Amino acid sequence: MSASGLDRSAILGALPSGLRDPLVREFNKILRNFRERRWEPAELNGGKLCEIVYTILSGYVAGSFPESPSKPPNMYQACKGLEQASAAPRSIRIQIPRVLIALYEIRNNRGVGHVGGDVDPNQQDSAVVVAMSQWIMAELVRVFHDVDLDTAAGAVETLVERAIPLIWEVNGTLRVLNPSLTAREKLLVVLYGVGRMSAAALAKAIEYRNPSQFRSKVIRKAHADKLLDFDPSTDEVVLSPVGASYVETEISLQVS
Repeated sequence: MSASGLDRSAILGALPSGLRDPLVREFNKILRNFRERRWEPAELNGGKLCEIVYTILSGYVAGSFPESPSKPPNMYQACKGLEQASAAPRSIRIQIPRVLIALYEIRNNRGVGHVGGDVDPNQQDSAVVVAMSQWIMAELVRVFHDVDLDTAAGAVETLVERAIPLIWEVNGTLRVLNPSLTAREKLLVVLYGVGRMSAAALAKAIEYRNPSQFRSKVIRKAHADKLLDFDPSTDEVVLSPVGASYVETEISLQVS
C-alpha cells in the first residue's frame, strides 16, 4: 500500500475524535513551535503528546478507548505496566511506552516543565522531541492500519499542517520572510524567536541599513512602549511579555 492509500481523514480513524483530534493537534504544535524556534513550547507539547498517546495505548490494551485523554499519576510506572499486556503487539506494550518515558523525561527534568533541570530548553532537545514524536505517530499508524513503516511515515506526513514559518535561518542569520511587515514588527518577530539579541545583530537580521537610526527610531520607541528592553551600555535588546503578547495576537508567524 502506498502512502496515498491512506486517506487523511481515515488515519487513526479507529480512535474516538476526543483522542485523535488532540493527538494530531499536539503533534502539529510540536512541529510548528520547532519551526518557529520556540524550544520550550515544543518540548512542553511533547509532554502533552505523551499523555494522549499513553491514553491510546492503555485503551488499546483494555479493548476500549476513553473519549478523552488523561494524565496517569506516574508516567514511568504506567508505561512499565503496559509491558504486562502480553497479548498486545510489542510496539504497543514495550517499544512506544519506552519512547514515551524518554520523551516525558525531557519535559520533566531538562528545565522545561519544572525549574532546576540540568539544561535550559534548546534546539537539540527540541529536535529529539520532534524525532521521537514523528516516530511515535508513525508507529501508531503502522499498528492501527497494519502497514509497513514507509507507508506509515508517509501517512503521518499527510497529517502535518503545511505552512512556511515567518522566520528563516540562513548562514547563521535570521531573516523575516514577510516584506510587508514594518521594521518594528520584524524586530519583534525576530526577538520572539530568540528572546534577546544585540541591536547590531537585529539590524542585520531585518536588513535595516542604518544601525544608528534603527536604534533611535525603532528600538528606543519600542522600548518606550514597553514592547522590549534596550540596554545601550551592552547593546542588548530583550523582548518583554507585552512584546511577546503583541506578536502572538497581532502578527501571523507564518507566511500566507
